[in-house]
Amino acid sequence: MLKTNSRYSEFRQALHQNKTSCLERVQHHLSVIKEKSHLNVFLSVYESEALKKAAEIDLKIQKGTAGKLAGLVIGLKDVFSHKDHSLQASSKILNGFVAQYNATIVERLLNADAIIIGRQNCDEFAMGSSNENSAFGATLNSIDESRVPGGSSGASAVAVAADMCQVSVGSDTGGSVRQPAAFCGVVGLKPTYSRISRHGLIAYGSSFDCVGLFSKYIEDIALVLEVIAGRDEMDSTVSQREVPSYSKDLSENISQKYKVAYLNEAMQSDVLQPAIKKTLQNKVEQLKADGHTVDGIDFPLLEYALPTYYILATAEASSNLSRYDGIRYGYRSDNTKDLESLYKRTRAEGFGKEVQRRILLGTFVLSASYYDAYYTKAQKVRHLIRKQTKEIFEQYDFIIMPTTPTTAFKIGENIKDPIAMYLADLFSVHANVAGVPALSVPCGLDGEGLPIGLQVVANDFDESRLFQFSKVLMNFEYSS
Repeated sequence: MLKTNSRYSEFRQALHQNKTSCLERVQHHLSVIKEKSHLNVFLSVYESEALKKAAEIDLKIQKGTAGKLAGLVIGLKDVFSHKDHSLQASSKILNGFVAQYNATIVERLLNADAIIIGRQNCDEFAMGSSNENSAFGATLNSIDESRVPGGSSGASAVAVAADMCQVSVGSDTGGSVRQPAAFCGVVGLKPTYSRISRHGLIAYGSSFDCVGLFSKYIEDIALVLEVIAGRDEMDSTVSQREVPSYSKDLSENISQKYKVAYLNEAMQSDVLQPAIKKTLQNKVEQLKADGHTVDGIDFPLLEYALPTYYILATAEASSNLSRYDGIRYGYRSDNTKDLESLYKRTRAEGFGKEVQRRILLGTFVLSASYYDAYYTKAQKVRHLIRKQTKEIFEQYDFIIMPTTPTTAFKIGENIKDPIAMYLADLFSVHANVAGVPALSVPCGLDGEGLPIGLQVVANDFDESRLFQFSKVLMNFEYSS
């Protein structure tokens, strides 16, 4: 049987040579999910459905009619609408809710004959950096079970790292794919804002939210992206640009030499873990030795990216989450006496503390007295950050920086200190504020054996070259 941690292209070849089957692959992942159920990764496992789908795809392969992702086993973060399946955003407020339609990305995955194996845990409404804010309890990092897997898509990262599926689909609003990818030692992509339709994704911060992908291999992410990206009549904000053949482009121009910038402010940050700083410095030297141009540049606005993000994202969350009131669906408090108390008690009991905190912060910055002082000013700063980021790409192909300031911290370590938790997003929010694509790749271990992630940031819609350059970085890792 083909090794289970192979690239999808190798798996697909083995399928056509009758060396393995979709059914065998699904059975393998189901056995791992059961064996590692204590990690609290999956909220629902679609066992019988996945096995039935696998058998159907095996027949399609024999007939030569299988789709582009035939047999690829995928896990979905609990924020995507999957018709006739539970959908809760890992929140009590959506208890009992069943999705009424498929998200665009779900529809495209199913049409390409991918197999969705289950629904994955996450921070409630995708708000968090540790996967500890879920109504279903924390997810454990498979590398060190005393550590967090990152958030909010932490369980999706663990699922890939622990071989529970081949690819996970998460969401990235301020680093929620890249930060867990770094903590769990896998690859995590946040594409250009608008590259993938958000139809069917539960909204947190609508001007920041992106559909993101996890895998052990850049090649698998490239292939899935070209299937799920592109125009969608159900999402007026999605880009109308044609979708390149990312998987084909990945094999081209691999010997090209690039101009790369790293941000001095990131490298010199007081909160940057020494092991991560040393790893980034080593990568800079490796790139130079390989013939690439690498320069340190100043980007003073970096320190404003985090406060700008939290002001704007909480404001959008306050608006987006006003729809969860206990009237039409989900949780409804029994401890009420009139309509006003129904609203108040349902939301107080249904939302967790972190979600309540962000709703309150967002309501505050949108209030009449503080709108101009906070929200309007943050929008102006966001414009400046994007403008100056785009100026960097006039001279350089990529920006590299740490994905996170530290490696995975211990469960419970930051849960009572929101500021310390928010600092986990220090380097990842920049790409969301600017709207540009970014990819986190594993690039070594710290002294405790915990993965270190390196983040590559590219210009708008430059995912093809982002994949190519990130592959160069990963080749350094494999050869070192």
